[in-house]
Amino acid sequence: MTATRDRTRPAVTWTPPLDSEALSHLLTKIHAWEAYDGEALLDDVATVLDEVIPEEEHVEDLAERLRSHLQRLVHIAVAAETEQDEQTARVIEQARAVRAKALPGDPRKAVGHLRRLGWTVNELMERLVAARCLKEAA
Repeated sequence: MTATRDRTRPAVTWTPPLDSEALSHLLTKIHAWEAYDGEALLDDVATVLDEVIPEEEHVEDLAERLRSHLQRLVHIAVAAETEQDEQTARVIEQARAVRAKALPGDPRKAVGHLRRLGWTVNELMERLVAARCLKEAA
């Protein structure tokens, strides 16, 4: 004769990890997410660092795209904990500072600001490639 064991246990009531408001907020963020695009980043950097000054009508759009590139790169750097490297931490702080500055109204100053954004994007991307957080873009 085989003995049977009582295998019943009280079930713990499951509760979802997020409420409906938090899930809605998360879904909004997912819809707004844009993937890292190394080619677009390099194109934008090349445009603003080229000897030919970008046309005034494109300056605001370029600045916004460069700010977006910086934001993505900073998020990648922080997630990968690369700010522990002193040089990378310096570039991250520089990226945050230049990204926070408004685009000047004077066209010449605006181009200077674009170029600072471009150099910072390029430098942070190079630091992340060196840290093997990103693949080197062609």
